[in-house]
Amino acid sequence: MNTYAPSDLTFERGLGSWLFDDKGYKYLDFASGIAVNSVGHSHPHVVSAIQKQAAKLIHTSNLYNISQQKKLAKRLCDLSFADCVFFSNSGAEANEGAVKVARRYMFEKGKPERNVILCVDGCFHGRTISMLSATSKKENRTGFGPLPGGFRHIAFNDLNSLAEQFAAKDVAAIMIEPVLGEGGAKSISKEFFKKAQELANNNNCLVISDEVQTGIGRLGTLFGYEKTDLKPDIMAIAKGLGGGVPIGAVLASKKVAYAMKPGSHGSTFGGNPLVTASANAVLDIVAEKDFLKILGHKIDYLSKELDKIMNEYPKFVEEVRGQGFLRGLKLFDPVSEIQNELKKNKVLFVAAAENVLRLLPPLTVSIEEIDIAISALRKVACKGIK
Repeated sequence: MNTYAPSDLTFERGLGSWLFDDKGYKYLDFASGIAVNSVGHSHPHVVSAIQKQAAKLIHTSNLYNISQQKKLAKRLCDLSFADCVFFSNSGAEANEGAVKVARRYMFEKGKPERNVILCVDGCFHGRTISMLSATSKKENRTGFGPLPGGFRHIAFNDLNSLAEQFAAKDVAAIMIEPVLGEGGAKSISKEFFKKAQELANNNNCLVISDEVQTGIGRLGTLFGYEKTDLKPDIMAIAKGLGGGVPIGAVLASKKVAYAMKPGSHGSTFGGNPLVTASANAVLDIVAEKDFLKILGHKIDYLSKELDKIMNEYPKFVEEVRGQGFLRGLKLFDPVSEIQNELKKNKVLFVAAAENVLRLLPPLTVSIEEIDIAISALRKVACKGIK
């Protein structure tokens, strides 16, 4: 179907931070499959894990125990606040599952009227019918009504709006991204996170951290909530977890997960042997000793270089946004034009809302590769000024 803008690029293979097209040209990938290829392309450890598992067993369904799934679930719980995990196939499914857990928890507590999920203006939680209601961008919703209710939005970083929404007695949970990815790589304030957690506690509401894009090291910590005052009851992850294969997960504390009973949720493909083998291989890399420390040094380096570009080319960059390796440059020139110019220089970036150019390099990117991307940005900035 005609759901994607046509591209003039076809890639045949990838290696580390690089993609190679069908004409033999190579491109530095600062898009990472939209934050998916967390350890780069064709990482040997991930490739080996997939090959070994594919040769043994690819799929059985969740009618049976899956050893790779059990291993992955335990590791995710050990590395986070969670006690229980449900595996899905995508980020939108993970967010759907998170909402279901929150509403079912309130139902089991004898409060079925508490079914509203609060979201933040500018958020993006997916493209399923329910997640279109959760997502605030009107363009995503056009032509798909009637959309389901049960979602309300809080003005971005507005503490008064936050308090007003929590004052209603129908709130089940607040669902919040540590950094708004699709919404323009915007960081939510520390005060907003602190107040959101405080209000959730005071009103006996749940907190859902949407870490589909920010999880698995993207912000410099394994999960984005670790950089905030949030204490999630539920978390949705996907994208970077599988290193390229489709997998999502809903993580929850024992307190809320008990509400889910056999038959209350399910997935035919979710957490199958192949995808969980790949995800376990990704965790082998990202959770190993010193990986996040080394990543932190690279993040600091990128941050300094982006600040230099904004200072050197004030007519090119209006604002540097985001955290970790989820960064955004709010541009003066149309982002689509700048993106095309960068593509001509064989570097790939991703556009986001509010005329933002998003940088999503693999977590394994080198300092030398960061320099190549920065050099391309400088070259295009000079051309734009002239």
